[in-house]
Amino acid sequence: MSAETLAAIAIALGAGWASGLNAYTAVLVLGGAQRLGLVALPQDLQILGSPWVLGVAALLFALNFLADKIPYVDSINDALQTFVRIPAGALLAYGAAGGLSPEVAIIAGLLGGTLAAGTHVAKTGSRALINTSPEPFTNVLASLGEDVTVFGGLALAIAHPITFLCLLAVFVLLLIWLLPRLFRLAMKPFRRMARAPHRPSV
Repeated sequence: MSAETLAAIAIALGAGWASGLNAYTAVLVLGGAQRLGLVALPQDLQILGSPWVLGVAALLFALNFLADKIPYVDSINDALQTFVRIPAGALLAYGAAGGLSPEVAIIAGLLGGTLAAGTHVAKTGSRALINTSPEPFTNVLASLGEDVTVFGGLALAIAHPITFLCLLAVFVLLLIWLLPRLFRLAMKPFRRMARAPHRPSV
């Protein structure tokens, strides 16, 4: 497998993974790297370097940045972002692999959407748990950590694709093990509310 093919696969899977955390950051990083000449994206994704695309992505990133740091508002935002992150992950992965072959591009799109769904569910579940804490600082730290992770992960996928793919494989294994447990923990507050005795009305 050539270095160019490995780089395209790493960027495709990285875009899918990153979109599950923050699709707007993924667009900004890939579009910014394309515009600065740090990466040569396939023809279908070169539009990400457009000033208009980058400007809209930056505005949406700013709105998401604020909403993502307010307790409970972040959970509502995560629910709404389901309709953005997963399709964006599939489309970005498909576009990033578009220069290889149609078959590889479709497979990359399927894997990208699946990775986006996995990271999105993990993010949403962990935020539901964090919101059980009365202080707001954990939300801010978690959100900033996610933004840095997306930026660093995509930068690694561009600069060192083999290293990124190895780390992504470890992440997928960890996610498969973690998701059922995270889901059960996230549902605990709702189960407590359902079991709480209702006071009779006066």
